[in-house]
Amino acid sequence: MKVDQRMALSLLLLRWSVALVLLMWTIDKFVRPEHAAAVYENFYFIGGLGATPFYILGALELVLIVAFVAGFRKRLTYGLVLFIHAVSTLSAWRQYFAPFQDPNLLFFAAWPMLAGCFALYLLRDMDTIGTVD
Repeated sequence: MKVDQRMALSLLLLRWSVALVLLMWTIDKFVRPEHAAAVYENFYFIGGLGATPFYILGALELVLIVAFVAGFRKRLTYGLVLFIHAVSTLSAWRQYFAPFQDPNLLFFAAWPMLAGCFALYLLRDMDTIGTVD
């Protein structure tokens, strides 16, 4: 397998794995909107939201995830995924200062995913397998 093919395959697998995590977070908004509301109140200081805003947000996220998985408009979709995950990762800043209090250690898994999102954005032109662009 040539270097370009290995790079393209690696980026495809990275894109799919990032999309899987995003999809699970999105499904959570539909299945447990009260959990999403607690997350938004705790990490983004946005409280008092009912289920409807999370259904709308979840639907918008699904559209983004489908476009991201398809490699559609990479600069926009990969950039939005990077931005959204960066905000999510940085909003948990308090957990990073108490890593051994349950479940804070799990928050550190956000950093390699953020690096993956950054790599996908930077290398988007080399991400050619299964893309519509």
